[in-house]
Amino acid sequence: MPQQNDRLNAFLNIQQAPVSNAQSGPLSGLTLAVKDIFDVAGYVTGCGNPDKVETGQAAPSTAPTAQRLLDAGARFVGKTQTDELAFSLMGQNAHYPHPVNPAAPDRVTGGSSSGSAAAVAGGLADIASGSDTGGSIRAPASFCGLIGLRTTHGAIPLQGAMPLAPSFDTFGWFARDIDVYEKVARVLLGASDRTPPSRAFRLAALDALLLGEMETHEYRRMVTMIARVLGEPKDAPALSHDLDDLYWCFRKLQAYEAWNSHGAWISGKDRRLGPGVKERFAFGASIDAATVEKQTAYRNTFRTELADRLGNDGILVLPTVPGAGPFAASSFEETQTYRERALHLLCLSGLSGFPQLTLPLGMVDGAPFGISLLGPAGSDLTLIQVGRRILETIGKA
Repeated sequence: MPQQNDRLNAFLNIQQAPVSNAQSGPLSGLTLAVKDIFDVAGYVTGCGNPDKVETGQAAPSTAPTAQRLLDAGARFVGKTQTDELAFSLMGQNAHYPHPVNPAAPDRVTGGSSSGSAAAVAGGLADIASGSDTGGSIRAPASFCGLIGLRTTHGAIPLQGAMPLAPSFDTFGWFARDIDVYEKVARVLLGASDRTPPSRAFRLAALDALLLGEMETHEYRRMVTMIARVLGEPKDAPALSHDLDDLYWCFRKLQAYEAWNSHGAWISGKDRRLGPGVKERFAFGASIDAATVEKQTAYRNTFRTELADRLGNDGILVLPTVPGAGPFAASSFEETQTYRERALHLLCLSGLSGFPQLTLPLGMVDGAPFGISLLGPAGSDLTLIQVGRRILETIGKA
């Protein structure tokens, strides 16, 4: 039978199949929703596209990472909506009813992990898996008032998942509280022996991407919260890499890889791709090998520069996105403008492969607004533990 009590359009409206889980473990008693780019045994992996649903076969096995959560005791409660082929940031799939943002119903959930964010924010699941290629954990977490981590690239396996842009794709998850978030992290990432960070810094060019005075004022307030734990973030010299150039480097490489992943299938017949998604794939088809070589070299020099800035003990503090989520009724042009501005912030973690944690510390005009901590490669669990200390210090844990 279809998912029950889903007032948020978070889950797929499909026949449910039994999915077994361990009866005990660190996640026992917690419910798990799974984004519909990950295989779950007995379900077709639809990837947010009707043609995939209609022609696909039920997966014979569950994606190993999702299986680890089930083996740790989490109970499966359904598959969640995704933006089409996971190639969007707003959570408005043209083919299906849009998930509702429980924290701000007149605003978007964010995508592409839209259903997962809605399910957790609305209390329909304790944990929901997602993915982050360009920001699909961090943006929905910020828009919906959740904790979200873009993990170190390659730290968590992606077998049994639909690829989008493999050199950017990462596994992620949502939770409402830090206890649950850390439990999942320990299941998937194990223990950490990293030295806790001893210094935090900011980059003026990133802070300048905030939308306006309200956002700037609230962001400053969030920085003071973080300063209680990390000390006042220092203003660091500008990067030698221009933010516009980094944005286009990300856009070109992501689109090229996305076309490599899906171009043959898209070209097979009219797939009825939704607005924005269709154009992004077409852009990927136009990227040539020389451009990829040039942009890859640029990406590598940026990764080296950011790694040097972070060292082993640094954290970059930055806005997760420019402000609260756009209004759901915004025009296509308005959401595209927001998307491009947001990607100027979100692309740093994607290009570097370094982990970034967003914390739900702020509100703008009655809607959630997150702040992020970006750390060196492999500092995933350390970032979560720092997040715990911040939330405990301000009484939000």
